[in-house]
Amino acid sequence: MLKQIFGAALIAASLGTVSIAADAKPTDPQIAHIAYTAGQIDVTAAEQALKKSKNAEVIEFAKTMERDHKAVNDQALALVKKLKVTPEDNAVSQSLSTQASKELTTLGALDGAAFDKAYVENEVAYHKSVNDALANVLIPSAQNKELKSLLETGLTLFKQHQMHAEHLASMMK
Repeated sequence: MLKQIFGAALIAASLGTVSIAADAKPTDPQIAHIAYTAGQIDVTAAEQALKKSKNAEVIEFAKTMERDHKAVNDQALALVKKLKVTPEDNAVSQSLSTQASKELTTLGALDGAAFDKAYVENEVAYHKSVNDALANVLIPSAQNKELKSLLETGLTLFKQHQMHAEHLASMMK
């Protein structure tokens, strides 16, 4: 559990550094890339859970994560295409990807109930971090109203994901 919390803290720190770098807010293209990357990370984690888990509640949760994060990412891609904006890779996106790869490797070494518990605990920590970054960095920094609105919609949905993950985690103790 401590490893998942540490991983989520690294993610939160990565997301937070965006606003610290030269006191510059992330640009809309950077925000779009960060948000898409964060969503894709959860899709990949859900896909791993769907392959490894035998727990019906975990499988249902993972299906929800995969479906919802793919849908939000599809909306984000449609928006950047409409706005003719190219998402900009950045240090935060790269850090998120690196940390997620490490976490997937850690989870991949687990099986059964140990995997299920670690996956759900990671989802709780990950959603807390992403929701905090959305509320405190990405949404306030977004300049385009449509991007800001999509991020706000995502935050509402991802808060529900966090509550679902917390409920599921409480059942696994």
